[in-house]
Amino acid sequence: MAFGDQPAYLRVADDLRKKIVAGDLPPHARLPSQARIREEYGVSDTVALEARKVLMAEGLVEGRSGSGTYVRAQPVPRRLMRTGYRARGESSPFRQEQGDDRVSGTWESGSEQEEASPEIAERLRIEPGERVMRTRYLFRAANEPVMLSTSWEPLAVTGRTPVMLPEEGPLAGRGVVERMAAVDIVVDNVAEEVGARPGLAEEVLALGGVPGHVVLVISRTYFAGGRPVETADVVTLAERYRVAYHLPVK
Repeated sequence: MAFGDQPAYLRVADDLRKKIVAGDLPPHARLPSQARIREEYGVSDTVALEARKVLMAEGLVEGRSGSGTYVRAQPVPRRLMRTGYRARGESSPFRQEQGDDRVSGTWESGSEQEEASPEIAERLRIEPGERVMRTRYLFRAANEPVMLSTSWEPLAVTGRTPVMLPEEGPLAGRGVVERMAAVDIVVDNVAEEVGARPGLAEEVLALGGVPGHVVLVISRTYFAGGRPVETADVVTLAERYRVAYHLPVK
């Protein structure tokens, strides 16, 4: 087998990757054993092991305790629609995030007060240590975890109001725009930044991924008259979603 000038373990990983993509190693098929890779490619045990590690880090294969390494079924990415605020009647925050109107979902949440970290304080334009309400969400579709979100709201804005707790009270679960309107705050702008990073262990576990998976992070901030009233990080596995923006032309 002719190889280029790449390190041997990358050349082996590249050939196995091509077989997976071509379907020669279909989903749920067992990856050749370390001994088989060593024999087929004429490499050492170390090279064979490192090649398998590359494929695992890429999310193409997964190890099963006591059984071996198997090709993972790759999900078909869905669209995560971003259009800013959309007035959708009784639409839930979960539905606001979905690009497919047929998708319905549920979520779990929990809120608690904390002191703003320097990063969150900068995003909310408050002093570090000021009190904020942090709410964490786990969104599910068809009983499968699909998205995490953590939001922070300055208690200087919502404290001692009926909307202090996002998931309690008369507007529980109705989203930032409607909740703020209930206390005479008009949200007039939203800004987002999209990035990618290796998922934290607890994030990947909660989303049903495997260690090493990359996550998409959408950092979103709502503004009222130039003042940030809520900021949040929306996290999902990068292999499951493509972020789609539909922006009006003015």
